[in-house]
Amino acid sequence: MQLPLHFGTGRTALLFMLVAFVVTFTLTRLIVRLIRSGRGPFGNVAVGEVHVHHLVPGIFLLLISGVVVFLAVPHGLFRDCVAAAFGVGAALTLDEYALWLHLSDVYWADEGRKSVDTVVGVAALGGMGLLVSNPFSRQPGEGTWFFVIFILINCALSVISVLKGRFFLGVAGVLFPFLALWGALRLGFPGSPWGRRFYREGGAKRARAERRASRRRLSERFKALLSGLPERR
Repeated sequence: MQLPLHFGTGRTALLFMLVAFVVTFTLTRLIVRLIRSGRGPFGNVAVGEVHVHHLVPGIFLLLISGVVVFLAVPHGLFRDCVAAAFGVGAALTLDEYALWLHLSDVYWADEGRKSVDTVVGVAALGGMGLLVSNPFSRQPGEGTWFFVIFILINCALSVISVLKGRFFLGVAGVLFPFLALWGALRLGFPGSPWGRRFYREGGAKRARAERRASRRRLSERFKALLSGLPERR
């Protein structure tokens, strides 16, 4: 029986990378929560008095695996292992995305939720990448101008979705255009760049956006579960 995936192909490399990314993020969040609660055999890594955050080995893994791919161009199982190392490095680095965004240790602060948002978005994008081979390929008989215009419109809709605070729909919309369209048509969040620019204070759209944002309970519970932070009230 022939397996649908073979070692060394682009899809298996992406699969190894995605699995390593998700598993590493899950284990990392579990370990840091155990460290914070004082349970288990784990502890913070320190060199002298310097606390070494886990984004440090993550960055080194990204750099090393990236260099190996560009210089050695490995194939077969070796390529998949390098892809997995890249996924581990990406997870360790993006789990502390909020730290290098704010240049401050906000891992357990409210801003730390940005790390969860980023990891979920990247994991979702990788997962959808396994479902579609090449979302930017032209279909047989499709004209060049139609193809270019379609790509530009889809990218514009994805950007609007992100500006409205609908990060997942914007990123996913790059691969699935109907998600970008749905995100662009939906009401933006009041604190998003789109909301601050187009929803005036005291206006009807602003009021509707605030009412809908206050009902976003499922996503907040999900983020609280992953991040270990209490749910926003």
